[in-house]
Amino acid sequence: MSSVITHTADTASPILDVLAERWSTRIFDATTPIDEDALSSALEAARWAPSASNTQPWRFVVARRGSAAHAQIVGALMGFNQSWAADAAALVVFAAAASLDGKPLPWAAYDTGQAAAHFTVQAHASGLHTHQMGGFDRDAIGAAFGFGDDLAAVTVMAVGALGDIDTAPEALRERELAPRTRRPIAESLLLDD
Repeated sequence: MSSVITHTADTASPILDVLAERWSTRIFDATTPIDEDALSSALEAARWAPSASNTQPWRFVVARRGSAAHAQIVGALMGFNQSWAADAAALVVFAAAASLDGKPLPWAAYDTGQAAAHFTVQAHASGLHTHQMGGFDRDAIGAAFGFGDDLAAVTVMAVGALGDIDTAPEALRERELAPRTRRPIAESLLLDD
């Protein structure tokens, strides 16, 4: 019998269950295909994220396990990320457009981050697990998918079904079982007047 991992946050104030229960796994089931309906809902949530002047600067590359695109993304991952992310049923690149109709979009990366956050929360609510990564070669991603100078990858997200922790390597199990922590909100507040 496999162990079930849960990491419900111990919050100082009440938050939505979907936020308290969401966590970033590194253990994905390497055989279960992506739930296409859940993926579609997560992409739809990302589409409806807020953006400055409704510019919607985000662009997505969705690569399912077994595809050449998935392998290209795995190849662009750095270090430890390569050891576990290939098991994810899908890898999603979130990229930001730097301009629209020749006008700079100074908030593009922030807005794309909002799209990724909306994707993550909806994915969790729909039964998928996710893990965002910053450790990847942005130039390799850009070259692999034909990004011009105006488009840059912001994050890569592993998406899929939760794997069995009992079959994971010891180092990965230790990371997965570590408690979720955040510094107290007071340490993040610069002013609360």
